[in-house]
Amino acid sequence: MINDVLQRRLAERHEQSRYRRRRVLASAQGPRVVVDGRELLLFCSNDYLGLANHPQLINAMQNAAQEFGVGGGASHLVCGHSLVHHRLEERLAEVTGRDRALLFSTGYMANLGTVTALIGKGDHILEDRLNHASLLDAGLLSGAKFQRFHHNDMADLERRLQSLPIEGKRLIVVDAVFSMDGDIASLGELSALATKYNATLMADDAHGFGVLGATGGGCGELFGLGQEQLPILMGTLGKGIGSFGAFVAGSDTLIESLIQFARPYIYTTAMPPAVAAATLASLDLLTTESWRRDHLRDLIAQFRLGAAQLNLPLMISNTAIQPLLVGDESLAMMISESLEAEGVLVSAIRPPTVAVGQSRLRITLSAAHSYQDIDALLGALSRVVPAELRSASQAL
Repeated sequence: MINDVLQRRLAERHEQSRYRRRRVLASAQGPRVVVDGRELLLFCSNDYLGLANHPQLINAMQNAAQEFGVGGGASHLVCGHSLVHHRLEERLAEVTGRDRALLFSTGYMANLGTVTALIGKGDHILEDRLNHASLLDAGLLSGAKFQRFHHNDMADLERRLQSLPIEGKRLIVVDAVFSMDGDIASLGELSALATKYNATLMADDAHGFGVLGATGGGCGELFGLGQEQLPILMGTLGKGIGSFGAFVAGSDTLIESLIQFARPYIYTTAMPPAVAAATLASLDLLTTESWRRDHLRDLIAQFRLGAAQLNLPLMISNTAIQPLLVGDESLAMMISESLEAEGVLVSAIRPPTVAVGQSRLRITLSAAHSYQDIDALLGALSRVVPAELRSASQAL
């Protein structure tokens, strides 16, 4: 019976300290939240700029709901493509410096739809080993010959490109900011290799859009890569932007092709127009409240300095994602639970999300945090991270 098999699998997850459980959030996103009936200092949200509960987003959503209602009604290609969706796509194209942009309901769907629309059997896709699950799934589902190169290893990627046959399209796909490590892809080098070997580069900027770059344009802006150098740019709207959804930006030909061939776009009801209106308000704040990016950078520097003084085993990252490498699954869970007892919520990330022996605490910072919040986090970590883990970090 299927239930017997499932029960064994669930029991195995428990035994391996890999069982996941949902928590019940009873407040808006913010530096402090009410989770499972208790107020906690939050350091595991992707609301990097602290915009998810911003009054301007709330007002924009409420006003749009009065005008456009709640549901999208149908897919974009039937009767669901509202005026506010259209305005948002135009604004996203402007912010990213691309010809056009196309809205998707989620980043997972955007990646799945884009990759499978552009390549197939007889083509080649090369992905960084640490890419997000949605990109890996998209590569497998595309039917193209799928290779994974070593993380941020340009020499390994070039060797693989050199060995490809002449026939077939070539697509290089990377996370711009790696979601579990927090480091940034070498997009300039990747773009040069794509040009040299007649490949197309696609970057998933879910964790960079809104946060990185002089104006929040993301990793494309950070590296100075225009549409020619980075032809396919995906970004999500539920992290730094504080709302919901995703987009792909690029040439007019790319966007028209996705409209015609990306099945997750064609066969999905459009997001509620009110959500798109909230996103437009958030994009305005990228300019009018640019201090949020500056403050976030200051918090990152404060945290990394304090962590170094405590000999905490932080991974190398200059982004809002600050992973504390633990290794063992059960130890990662123990530290997470001890932090919660201290009033601080940080999730333990374990296999299969990361490799065996690479379990960690994925600490994320937000512009909504204060310097005092960072001090509180460091104080809690100093009390709960075992001395042997800090000694190992010092030895490295």
